[in-house]
Amino acid sequence: MTVTLNQPWLEFDLGQVMQVLSWAPHGAGCHRARRILWRQVRNADLPADLDVAKWLDAQMHRRGAGAEVCMLTSRDISVYHVARKNIDIHDVMAVATVGLSNAERVGHRVDRTGRDWNRDLSSAQEAGFGTINIAVRLSTPLSQIGLLEAMSIATQARTLAVLDAAHVLPDGAGLATGTGTDCIAVAAPEGSQHYAGLHTALGEAIGQAVLQVVSEGARVWQRSIGLRSEG
Repeated sequence: MTVTLNQPWLEFDLGQVMQVLSWAPHGAGCHRARRILWRQVRNADLPADLDVAKWLDAQMHRRGAGAEVCMLTSRDISVYHVARKNIDIHDVMAVATVGLSNAERVGHRVDRTGRDWNRDLSSAQEAGFGTINIAVRLSTPLSQIGLLEAMSIATQARTLAVLDAAHVLPDGAGLATGTGTDCIAVAAPEGSQHYAGLHTALGEAIGQAVLQVVSEGARVWQRSIGLRSEG
C-alpha cells in the first residue's frame, strides 16, 4: 500500500484489486479497482460549459487509470493526511484531503445564490472550494452488506471530526457537519463478513482512522483559512 503525490494527482495504491464502494465522479458505485485517485482542479480546468464527467474520464484514461476510482478536489493536493490503525486482526488505512469552504450542516443549505449546485462538482470547483475526500482501505474481506456498514462508520467519523472542529456556518446556521461536495471511498477484499459496526473491532479501527485524518485536515485548514465559511 502506497500513497504517491504527483501534482495534480494523488494516488492511493491499495496493494491489490478490491471492491471499492463510493459515489466518486469516476468509478462510482461498487466497483473493482486497485487504485483510488484524487485529481486537483483549478478554475481554468472547469469552464462553465464543460461536461465534467467526460473530462475526468479522458484524464483518467490518459493516465492509464480508466478502470480505477477518482475523486475531484480544489484543495491543494499536497496537503493530505494518512492514518493507519490495527485492532485485533483488522488493519485500516485512511487517506484524506480536507477543505471546508463550502461547508454545510445536514438538513440545511447555506444560501449561495447564483450557484447551480445540481451541476455535480463543477460549480463548487469553479468557486475554488475545498471539500472532504476520504479513501479507506480495509484488510478484512467483507460482503457488500459489510462494505455498506463500513461506509456508514466512515461517514459517522467524518461528521464527528467536522463537528469537533466547530466550523461555523454563515447567518447563524450553526456548526458544519460536512461540505456540499464530500466524497468517501471504502475498499475491502471480497468476503462473507456482513458486520463492521460500532460494536466491532473493525468498526472501531475504521472510526479511529477516519476521525484522525479528517480532524488533522480540519485543523490545518482552519489555521490557514479560518474557522468560518462565508455564504
